[in-house]
Amino acid sequence: MNQSKAPLFEAISKHANRNPISFHVPGHKNGELFSDHHHLNEFLKYDLTELPELDDLHQPEGVIREAEQLAADFYGVDRTFFLVNGTTVGNLAMIMSSCTKGSKVLVQRNSHKSVMHGLELAGCQPIFFSPLFDRETGRYSDVDSNSICDLIKETQDLEAVILTYPDYFGSTYDLTEIIQVAHSKDIPVLIDEAHGAHFKWGAPFPKSAIDLGADVVVHSAHKSLPAMTMGSNLHICSDRVSEQKTKMYLQMLQSSSPSYPIMASLDLSRKYLAELTPKIVSHTIQRLDQCREILSSVPNFTVQPIRETIDDPLKITISSDTVNLQQMMEVFHEQGIYPEMIENNQLLLIGGLNVSDEAVHRMESVKNLVESVTFDPIHDKMNDRDMYAYKVEVFEYSFHELQQMNTHRVEWKNACGNISAETVTPYPPGIPVLMKGERITEKHVQFILSSLKENRYIQYTGENLSKGIQVFADRKGLVR
Repeated sequence: MNQSKAPLFEAISKHANRNPISFHVPGHKNGELFSDHHHLNEFLKYDLTELPELDDLHQPEGVIREAEQLAADFYGVDRTFFLVNGTTVGNLAMIMSSCTKGSKVLVQRNSHKSVMHGLELAGCQPIFFSPLFDRETGRYSDVDSNSICDLIKETQDLEAVILTYPDYFGSTYDLTEIIQVAHSKDIPVLIDEAHGAHFKWGAPFPKSAIDLGADVVVHSAHKSLPAMTMGSNLHICSDRVSEQKTKMYLQMLQSSSPSYPIMASLDLSRKYLAELTPKIVSHTIQRLDQCREILSSVPNFTVQPIRETIDDPLKITISSDTVNLQQMMEVFHEQGIYPEMIENNQLLLIGGLNVSDEAVHRMESVKNLVESVTFDPIHDKMNDRDMYAYKVEVFEYSFHELQQMNTHRVEWKNACGNISAETVTPYPPGIPVLMKGERITEKHVQFILSSLKENRYIQYTGENLSKGIQVFADRKGLVR
């Protein structure tokens, strides 16, 4: 197929250029009601609805279907679905279309919260495994393929394997044997590859799970490609997962008023990736390497090296065992550079597929400014090294059983031993530190209270997390 085409974007542009009069939704009327706000007014000309020539996301037969087919052709998959509610909705749909109520599902414990929500909505019986602590990365990024393969072989009636690849910081692991063993039992492998939409381009990026044989792969195009926020793709790669069921769940879960600007950006971002030249990629990596070299020269900070074929070179990770990186974040902000996040005193910067010279120059400014800053030493550094000691875990109660239980609020001093009725998720990265249905340990309490003390942003369903948490009244009767 002709990858230089962007059929949906072209159709939207053609319509906008006709200077149409809107007697349809949305109510901003092609931006006319914001005539005093020029930039917004221009943008809203492209914020349209299901007009005859613009197709329908939920029953695509025209330009949207053509745009999805171009994406499927580029990625080499059976079917690509555009997602306007992010990889979150893709994870929900792939789980619900692959797993039945009560089914056993092997799941990576440090998966995104949307995976956990999908398990609950589908009524699965998750079997959680925790990756190993990797001393090279300082994170739980080492997935033991041999152990996972043994679990797949030993577990009867397993319906799916759900993995995250790469992690938020861009680290990957060997999927090949896991997928081969799962497929030997005709078990589908579902991959949240949110941070790897660009891997399909090839080296110097790690291999995509698509090329390694996964059955469903979900990409956050907005994370590494030039797509708008919430723009993602769901790729069906084999017949182990029903395309029709996936389409049905996406119709249920996605907005019935999908954003045309988001869909157009998906169309354009696929075109951008398809036309990306080795020269641009090489230049981008060189600039990011310059940034790493500059930051590596700053005392007390370590920039993690990029392991070829394993780590995404678009990611820059700074760590320190001696000083508080929150101050480093503030230095970046002073220079107009905005990193992605800090987790466990690791600061993450995410580069795009074309890094400007100005970005490198500002890194030099950061280095010069840092030399005049007196950094605070780390006090009581959060260390989650023992949070997920390698184990396989099955929760004591099914999601259905939890729904029948009463809940009570307890103070943190009385929380240990109870089963949490809330999911507690530092955001970013969006990985639950404590899940609904999980028995609370002292390590959970210490981690959450320390995170609150450090003013980390945490998502939860209750109120006033610093004072306590909702728990289930289970047969052990530990609520106090």
